[in-house]
Amino acid sequence: MLKIARIILSSTPLVALPALAADGHLQTGITSVGPAKFMFTIAAALLLTLIFRSTANHLAQFVTAKIGQWRIRAALAKRSPDVLHDFILPGAYGGLAKIDHAILTAGGILCIQTKHYNGVVFGGADEAQWTNVNGVKHCRFLNPLIQNEGRTRALQNVVPDVPVANLVIFTGAVEFTTPPPKNVIHVRQLESYVAKFVFGPSKIKDWHAVWLTVKAAAMTDADTRKDLQAQIGFS
Repeated sequence: MLKIARIILSSTPLVALPALAADGHLQTGITSVGPAKFMFTIAAALLLTLIFRSTANHLAQFVTAKIGQWRIRAALAKRSPDVLHDFILPGAYGGLAKIDHAILTAGGILCIQTKHYNGVVFGGADEAQWTNVNGVKHCRFLNPLIQNEGRTRALQNVVPDVPVANLVIFTGAVEFTTPPPKNVIHVRQLESYVAKFVFGPSKIKDWHAVWLTVKAAAMTDADTRKDLQAQIGFS
């Protein structure tokens, strides 16, 4: 039998060996390619699913954040014609400060910072950081009230005699474990909050001049935005 096998192998061209293996006459290991391809396909499918899910989540987050910003702008526009969005002022302690929104109301200006989160948010007014828990995701972020206080003071420096109040607005499907501070609200509360907000007494008579001063100080040019990004990156 061994002699017959040697004769067959010696008389068979090498190019014919894969064919023999395919017919089951010769074991070469090539038949294991089938299961390997199957496993590779499964792994690739799982990877693509994870990538698609991550991309879909990021896209959904981006879209809902944009919707939240649109809701804020629409609500502010209903309350006052004097509104500014996404502008930069000299910082109260040096550098630059970015203001998300500012609205002139009867009696003063609201300096607004926006935050977009889903899930549960908790943190006290005096805590340096707050926490967001969204499913299995857990992150900490700067206390927005403290963060916006510096921006509020930057705006106050532009119009020293005008009352300026600190307001933080959350968008997204967010819940608070305990009642948040009074000046931390959800976007759905914005219209009523602005309508009911009462500033302290003010001696200002020409509110039009006040708003012109704020608009003149607001910076939105590309170079200033680059300087702000450099400042953020450095810090």
